[in-house]
Amino acid sequence: MTISPWSISPHKWVNSRVKSLSIRFGERVRELRKGLDLSQEEFADLCGFDRTYVSGIERGVRNPSLSAIETLAKSLRVSAGRLFEGL
Repeated sequence: MTISPWSISPHKWVNSRVKSLSIRFGERVRELRKGLDLSQEEFADLCGFDRTYVSGIERGVRNPSLSAIETLAKSLRVSAGRLFEGL
């Protein structure tokens, strides 16, 4: 039996792709944060976010807005584009 994207509900296919991107984005944020030797709490304070929000981003369960992505990037001392490179 062959499975194609057309045999899967488009809603489920899109959600799995978005989740995958969210997880990869969160991993990038965590990697860069740790590279600056910041705890989640220190990083959240630097961003002006709650620690649980940062945790959710890093786990891929939160979907940050464009302005939140810009704040993350500035706090990590990188461009917003750098957060998405290779994802």
